[in-house]
Amino acid sequence: MRRLATFCTAFAIGILAAQYWLPDWLLPYAGAGCAVLGALWAASLHADLRRCALLIGLGAAFALCFDYAYVRWIYAPFEALAGTTETLSVEVTDYPSETEYGCRAEVRIRGRDLHGKALLYGGAELLELEPGMCATLPVEIRSSEDINGVPVTTHTSRGIFALLYARGAAETAAGNTGTLRYLPQRLAHRMQETVALCFPERTQAFLNAILLGDRYGLDDEDDTYLSEAGLYHVTAVSGLHCAFLVSLLGFLIGRHRRKLLSAAAIPLLALYALAVGVTPSVTRACVMLTLALLAPLFERENDPPTSLSFALLLILLANPFAAKSISLQLSFAAMAGLIWLTPKLYDRIGSGRHGAAAWFVLGSLAATAGALVFTIPLTALYFGTLVLVAPLSNLLCLWAASLTFITGFLTVLLGLFLPDAAQVMAYVPHAGALYLLTAAKYLSMIPYHAVYFVNDYLKYWLAYVYAMFTACFVARRGRLRYASASVLAVLTLALTVWLNAAPVRGGSLHIAALDVGQGQSVVLYSGSAAALVDCGSKSHTDAGDVTADYLQSIGVRSLEYIVLSHYHADHCDGLGVLLARVGAKRLIVPDIEPEDALRASVLALAERYGIPVTFAREKETLVLGEATMTVYPPVAEGDMNEEGLCVLCTAGHFDALFTGDLDADTEYRLIATYPLPDVEVMMAGHHGSRWSTGGDLLAEVKPETAIISCGAGNRYGHPHMEALRRLKDAGAAVYRTDLQGNICITVN
Repeated sequence: MRRLATFCTAFAIGILAAQYWLPDWLLPYAGAGCAVLGALWAASLHADLRRCALLIGLGAAFALCFDYAYVRWIYAPFEALAGTTETLSVEVTDYPSETEYGCRAEVRIRGRDLHGKALLYGGAELLELEPGMCATLPVEIRSSEDINGVPVTTHTSRGIFALLYARGAAETAAGNTGTLRYLPQRLAHRMQETVALCFPERTQAFLNAILLGDRYGLDDEDDTYLSEAGLYHVTAVSGLHCAFLVSLLGFLIGRHRRKLLSAAAIPLLALYALAVGVTPSVTRACVMLTLALLAPLFERENDPPTSLSFALLLILLANPFAAKSISLQLSFAAMAGLIWLTPKLYDRIGSGRHGAAAWFVLGSLAATAGALVFTIPLTALYFGTLVLVAPLSNLLCLWAASLTFITGFLTVLLGLFLPDAAQVMAYVPHAGALYLLTAAKYLSMIPYHAVYFVNDYLKYWLAYVYAMFTACFVARRGRLRYASASVLAVLTLALTVWLNAAPVRGGSLHIAALDVGQGQSVVLYSGSAAALVDCGSKSHTDAGDVTADYLQSIGVRSLEYIVLSHYHADHCDGLGVLLARVGAKRLIVPDIEPEDALRASVLALAERYGIPVTFAREKETLVLGEATMTVYPPVAEGDMNEEGLCVLCTAGHFDALFTGDLDADTEYRLIATYPLPDVEVMMAGHHGSRWSTGGDLLAEVKPETAIISCGAGNRYGHPHMEALRRLKDAGAAVYRTDLQGNICITVN
């Protein structure tokens, strides 16, 4: 059995090398080289290891050549269409969904030799489509790997190789609607309708997430609490959910009836995987459980490492781009830890030496440690977070997740036939969902429940901890070596947290222009008080999360003031996530655009969190620790950019100016209306736009340093060369978030 594991592992490593490191043209040559090296290596070994060397060489060679062929024959034809506008015929493969700017549907392109999927974006008319329906319409075709100049892997890792934007009306036909091929999608849709019928709105979204992996309905608050408490994994359909499903079936059929259980469970797992979207995590779980169910029937021993590697082989054969899927990497890393570390910890615990309660606690901690040992570096890399309360969260909540999933699944099945009875049964999963969401909320409120890698010291701490525990594992001496290493890990973690916050707390004013992509978010900190100017982004970055990470990393749990210059997404759309994690005592906004949807959203958030709102209609000076903030009201009418607020922050003889998105004409009105001092720091207007940060303003305030908050490769061309030239001519040193990341200035 381990021969298969060896080949599959070598294949997976080869695919990772092809996807991350090796250029496409080199792959066939590298593949041939691996095969030759594997043969030479095998020839130098004795008989027992010769086969292993050959399998490694062949697995890697096959991976490199397969990746090259896949890119050339499957992916490249889609890329060749990028940048064109054509009339295409497509078949809808799943139910369309709403987006922030319209609707989208997953489709296959018909009548072309294309073997992959695409996303079709359009208006509300897409919601009338069903799986199997065909549509013919003119579309603009764009690459799925490059969005506004930013490389992304979100789409290609799911087998989506083109983005289609509707440019006209569609002609529709029934196509394959109602066929067996789309039964799983219809079943999932029917389950969602049943969930909507049986559960209130809040738990509706959570039940859709835990049963079907559909997290789009979760509101920002619940989504944030689950993430911050380390419980987000319960909403990603994976081995946990598939194991619950098989356990439920085993309870109904009887575990001793192995053949009947296998005959029922394997098709059910396949149907469930298709219904929830065949994600890497659910595919991995279904393959491993299927092999585990079949092994006794064929009188073979189930081998988890082989099952795990074989599942990875199947996923990468279907789509080698899946190697870049974050969910795949996290899922397989968690399972590898559970296979390798958790049994060792169970052996050390010893089931006979403890009572039931102690065994439950220790067993839960052992499983959590196994799941985290390889996923912590990945979550640090991709999400910049280390959730310290994760072991406690799993201890308190995994049993409830199991109960909620099983009773929720039974409720939905009952609801398909007896809706009235299902509404009565729904009270149990409803209570379970409320418990999980409430527990997540309070766990995320524990001080230092998580630490964030915006603190640069943490990456060195993490490397130190892994090196220390690796040394303990290799040494195999000293009964207290792991306990000593744990104490040292805690002490050094506390030191990194203190070192990160010390410089911020040491000065009279600290300014941090955060890298939120194409947007703006500026933290002001003085004398243990903090304020925020704007919080939004038009990039894939969530400005609310980035800002909250930074604030919590320096120990800020509540803001004295939040000032929003105006109601554009790149200045305020991160507010919902921010307020779910960080409190605020006062919100200051302009009294403009009374019918604007974003303004209504901002005011609704303030009401939800009980934050007093001030509409800035006249100049106001606010105390912020050892500094002051002067808020200037709008000085012009017209576009929302010109009706925005400006902020001057002063600490002693140090001044910093923030003008939002004002253009040069409105900047002139500002300096004509209010006297402004010479400033040491200035945030360039409108992200470095050609029309902002004009010569009149620069001549008036004479900035020594200019900060430009913009996203890499943004489609607006920010910062513009003319704005950069004006700043250079004014003698200002220029710093940019797209080049330098977070830009921090401390005034001593």
